[in-house]
Amino acid sequence: MEGNVRILAAFLIFAPVIILGLGSVQGLLYNNRYDGDQVIRLLPKTEQQVDALKSFHELVKVDFWQPSSILSVKPGVLVDIHVPRNWSEKIFQSLLQAGIDFKILVPDLQGLIEMQSASRARIRRSTHLYSYEVYHSLEEIQSWMHHMNRSHSQLLYLFSIGKSFEGRSLFVLQLGKRSKQLKKAVWIDCGIHAREWIGPAFCQWFVKEALQTYHSDPSMRRLLKQLYFYIMPVFNVDGYHYSWTTDRFWRKTRSNSTNFNCYGVDANRNWKVKWSGEGASLHPCADTYCGPVPESEPEVKAVARFLHKHKKQIKAYISFHAYSQMLLYPYSYKDAIIPNFKCVESAAFKAVNALYSVYGIKYRHGPASSILYVTSGSSMDWAYKHGIPYAFAFELRDTGYYGFLLPESLIKPTCTETTLAVKNITNHILKKCPLR
Repeated sequence: MEGNVRILAAFLIFAPVIILGLGSVQGLLYNNRYDGDQVIRLLPKTEQQVDALKSFHELVKVDFWQPSSILSVKPGVLVDIHVPRNWSEKIFQSLLQAGIDFKILVPDLQGLIEMQSASRARIRRSTHLYSYEVYHSLEEIQSWMHHMNRSHSQLLYLFSIGKSFEGRSLFVLQLGKRSKQLKKAVWIDCGIHAREWIGPAFCQWFVKEALQTYHSDPSMRRLLKQLYFYIMPVFNVDGYHYSWTTDRFWRKTRSNSTNFNCYGVDANRNWKVKWSGEGASLHPCADTYCGPVPESEPEVKAVARFLHKHKKQIKAYISFHAYSQMLLYPYSYKDAIIPNFKCVESAAFKAVNALYSVYGIKYRHGPASSILYVTSGSSMDWAYKHGIPYAFAFELRDTGYYGFLLPESLIKPTCTETTLAVKNITNHILKKCPLR
């Protein structure tokens, strides 16, 4: 309790200095909407404290970063929330009264965004080549996809599987040596949640790495000869674009099919597998809104249709999210052991060990329902239920120090270690791992 008071006092003293020091970098970025906002970490220890959080959440609009919803908050589980500046004092007082431990992770969100943006601008000015160590807008990523398709036609094939709600193309890259025979395949998608920018950065990195090392790395060459990778760098194209232009922390799609003045559906709660169950919300304004019906989102419907059409070919589904440093596998919607647990667990164990071997970064691994939280309507569970024996979801770096604002300086190490983990998983699908 005394520690919380000291933290609050220190923040009130030094926050103006922080804001003034960073505010001059790019004052109009996102129209200054995050000026004075903070990210704080809480640790409710009892059911009573969880109830207290739920009570003030009904009065104050806060953005849950981890877990993604108040519904998933449990005693003993760390909670990261984005607090608007107008409510920070009231929230801090409520936490102190409830005896909930907390600390400030980000004292000025606008300042951190602007500092990272200024760094990106300097990198862009310094090179004429496409940099894989900065975040890219949707337009830049799609232009890159077309360029890679033209310049690497022997190993890449670009196609669209449909249109988003706002009419944008849903592009997928087929990566691998062309073959007239049916080859096993791995599906990889990034950017289901718009604000998780490290996901699309990884998808681009993996494509680049595969093409650059095809001739020098025997293991990569073998994978590209024996398999296809279907890679979707940006799943939620509308939401990702919106996160660049309007709201950096936007999570959902951008559909508007209700009478509420709220947009979007959580594209990882919209799949037809235990839809609208635990961990999802039926309220259109919630970040975990599951939609009016399963597959209401054209993005989800298009990917589900493609996966279903190619289910005899696709043996692994891997989705990339952030943040928490975890490698998850089914189930998400219930606490139960999957039938082919032994080989899936083995693949996950070896993958996180391979990842650790690069920079010593530790990932937890296991069923999503037990090591993260219970969610329904997820893409990973849908893929597994529809016959894809290896279904995984990565939660990439970090564990909360930067959260969704992972610095661009960490793109390269994050993608390097993750590429090794994906290659490790992919080697497993060349072996048999039946669902039953």
